[in-house]
Amino acid sequence: MFREFDTASGLHVGVWEPDAPTPTTPTILAVHGITSSHKAWAPLARQLPDVRIVAPDLRGRGGSRALPGPYGMSRHAADLAALLAELGVGRCLAVGHSMGGYVVVTLAHEHAGLVSGLVLVDGGLPLKGDPSLDPEESLRRTLGPAAERLSRTFASREEYRSFWKAHPSFAAWTDDIEAYVDYDLVSDEGALHPATSYEAMAADSRDLVTPGNAAIVALENLAVEATFLRAERGMVDEPGGLFPAAWVAEQVERQPRVRVVEVPDVNHYTITLSDPGATAVAGAVRDALAGARV
Repeated sequence: MFREFDTASGLHVGVWEPDAPTPTTPTILAVHGITSSHKAWAPLARQLPDVRIVAPDLRGRGGSRALPGPYGMSRHAADLAALLAELGVGRCLAVGHSMGGYVVVTLAHEHAGLVSGLVLVDGGLPLKGDPSLDPEESLRRTLGPAAERLSRTFASREEYRSFWKAHPSFAAWTDDIEAYVDYDLVSDEGALHPATSYEAMAADSRDLVTPGNAAIVALENLAVEATFLRAERGMVDEPGGLFPAAWVAEQVERQPRVRVVEVPDVNHYTITLSDPGATAVAGAVRDALAGARV
C-alpha cells in the first residue's frame, strides 16, 4: 500500500507499508539525493513488502519544493526529526542515498535517539576532491550540469523524458525511471521545469564543502553501525564510481563502525532505480534490521 501526504510542516512524504501492518512491522526512513525525490525508493519498496518505508521529499525538492531555506544537512535532519515525531515513529533504521547519506549521518548525530543504524547508499562518506581546486571551484564544476538542467524549461513531458533518456546512466529505461522523471517535472504558470530548487541544491552543496561541516563532524563521531554500499560506476556510468574503492577503504579505516558492500553492475543512479540495485539495498536493510534494536 502506498500513500502520499503533506505533514503539518509542509514536508511532502511518500509511505509504503504492508496492506495489513502489525505492531512489529519495522519502519525505515529513506532519504533521497540532492535533486531527487521519494520516487527513487519505489524499487526498494517492492523488495521490502513487509517493511514500512517513510520517504520524504526534502525541503526544496519534489512536493516539498515550496519550503524555503535555510537549507543544509542540519536543517534537513531537523525536518526529519519533526517528521518522525509527527508520525509517531521512534528509533528506526535510516537509509540515505547520495546527499541523503550525509543527511542521515547528521540525523544520527544531532538527534541520536532516533536512529538505530544507517545504510549509506553511495553517499555519506567524504567525497574525493581534486586537491588542485579550491572548494568553491570544485563546487562550481560539480553543480554545472545540474544547474543547467534546473535552469531549463521543457515543452512537454516527452521532451523531458528524452532529456533523461540521453543520460549515460539511464541506458536501460524502465517504468520506475519514467515515473521518477515524470514526478520531477512540474508546472508553474504554464512553464514545465524540474522540481528541485536551484537555491536549495546550491546551498546544500556549499554546506557539504564547508570545512568542519555537520556531516563530517557526525561521521567522525558516529555512534551507530553503518553499512556503505558502493556503486561500481559513477554519475555518468563511468568506471570506478563516485567513491573509488581505494578511497572508500581509506575512509572506513578511520571509522570502524562503517562496513562496505560492493554493488556490481550499477551506477550512482541505478543503485536505487533498478531491481539489482534495490535488491542489494534491501539486503543491507534486512541485515541491519536483524542486528538493530529498534
